[in-house]
Amino acid sequence: MKAGRSGEDRRPLLLSNDSVDAAIELEGGMMPVFALRRPSGRINVHWLPPFRLPAARAKDGGLLGHIAGDFLCCPNFGPECGVDGEILPPHGWTANDEWRLESFRADSAEARCDLSLDARSPGMPLSWRRRITVLEGQNAYYSLTAVRNRGEAALHVNIGHHNTVGPPFLEAGCRISLAADRFMTAPEGTEFDATGRLEMGAEFEALGSAPLRGGGVADLREVPGLIGSTDFVTGAVPGKSALGWSCVVNPRLKLAYLCLFPGEAALPSGEIALSFNDLWMQYGGRRFEPWAPAPGAPDRTFCLGTENATGAFASGLSYSLGLPRLLGRPTTVRVEGGAEARLCYAAALVEIGQELLAEGVRDAEAEEGGLVLKGGKAFQRFRLEADFGSLRSALGWPGP
Repeated sequence: MKAGRSGEDRRPLLLSNDSVDAAIELEGGMMPVFALRRPSGRINVHWLPPFRLPAARAKDGGLLGHIAGDFLCCPNFGPECGVDGEILPPHGWTANDEWRLESFRADSAEARCDLSLDARSPGMPLSWRRRITVLEGQNAYYSLTAVRNRGEAALHVNIGHHNTVGPPFLEAGCRISLAADRFMTAPEGTEFDATGRLEMGAEFEALGSAPLRGGGVADLREVPGLIGSTDFVTGAVPGKSALGWSCVVNPRLKLAYLCLFPGEAALPSGEIALSFNDLWMQYGGRRFEPWAPAPGAPDRTFCLGTENATGAFASGLSYSLGLPRLLGRPTTVRVEGGAEARLCYAAALVEIGQELLAEGVRDAEAEEGGLVLKGGKAFQRFRLEADFGSLRSALGWPGP
């Protein structure tokens, strides 16, 4: 197990075991690298946008100057907005501010870092502490987050992980599956009005039948490639689920990228069950900078956000407060004064056998010390802490 700093310009923290590398930057808590080592070479699945290069970064000092891979969004999930006189930056302070490194260590069992952050706002006195860890023998990183309200009055917040995959892992023909029983496209009046192919504000029951603006349906289960559209779909995680999950499979690589979090049915007191599996399908619909090299030029930015959040679409905390429930699920998390709410989360890279690959991943189930991915008849077991039990214990958090 290894924990160290890389020699790159941004000098991220690097957590590694024998099979995976996970890099974390203190600025915005970005994770630009989550990579699997294979004999043929290392595959980084996380998105690294071309406009993140130093020259472009100097041009845009905001979130788009350092956005990449996975990052925590709180107390806002979406664009800049105002709440009770406070201006919240896009995706919250957790995605924009510099995190403090509290500790950094590795031994034979794990490599981990502990981070902390305080909100730069007296009107919303929030603090965050996070542990990000890579365990021996597991192709995953785990993120354990506590959101503390230092004030006396209860606060409502958005919270989510903005996981985004890109090339070389993401390509046409990748397959998407996730835990959700109701879906809805972004409504009219969002950033997707001029970029999308999907009908706005439409509810539907399956990823294979998303309504198009011009009539007919699209099968969102298969990534089409760079087709000139950018859309957003939210899927409600069923309240009866013990595990929330999303999965992107690259059939050519026989590799699956998984996002995992506790569902409401297995939630200990004081923890958060994320309400939605969101798909940000950035397939080339933004003909403006920095997504395109010049205004009106083709957008060559290709990535897929498999985002997991409690928030109304990606429209921000103010919008969520005005729409407290969506598709039957809550859009905010209430944090009582002087208390904290905790979130367990994981992302994993697993190699898929031919039988499961042929049937497709249809379900995921946590068991003690493991995860089962299911197709029709085929299934595979993986060594992953999908029940988060031992991780909670290590922090002294209560179990289910």
